[in-house]
Amino acid sequence: MTRRKTHSGHKANPPSQAGFVRIISGRWRGRKLPVHDVAGLRPTTDRVKETVFNWLAPDIHGSRCLDLFAGSGSLGLEALSRGAEHLTLLELDTQAASQLKRNLDTLATDKAELHQTDSLAFLNKPGSAFDLVFIDPPFRRDMLPEVIRLLESNGWLAPQALIYLEAEKELGLPDTPEHWQLIKEKSAGQVCYRLYQREEI
Repeated sequence: MTRRKTHSGHKANPPSQAGFVRIISGRWRGRKLPVHDVAGLRPTTDRVKETVFNWLAPDIHGSRCLDLFAGSGSLGLEALSRGAEHLTLLELDTQAASQLKRNLDTLATDKAELHQTDSLAFLNKPGSAFDLVFIDPPFRRDMLPEVIRLLESNGWLAPQALIYLEAEKELGLPDTPEHWQLIKEKSAGQVCYRLYQREEI
């Protein structure tokens, strides 16, 4: 999808398929933004993205969003286009982060901030609450348990936050806190993608 999956052994799409991401709807509808040809960087398909944002449609406007493993920025920028109030993008790869910065400059938005950093290191400190979080880590790195723990323990989630989580289908249902309610779930190819809502505690 949007992340580097080099550890899974899968080859990256050729540049002709992964050369840009398209914003489907909202303020920047139809805009195509370049994606740097980083090995394993595969933008989320329009079909999957459309499904996810149909799920999220009632809750995006005015939300504060966190894209933890931004990659091409496909998910986070779609949310911003559709009326999110602010977007924070995290991306460790230097080339992918540089392209994200250029794309943000092209869109001339003051509602996004980009951090070239390790996501776990970023989360391992007291946070501010986000309404919507996208989690799509690299495959076969077993990062989800620690990501979930840090989000909860360090105050990164609003009381009724929505959490989009994508992982290898083979992992089955991830171990999530009891107050995370699974509200949507679908699979495509080798991945399963789910939407949770955090219940107020």
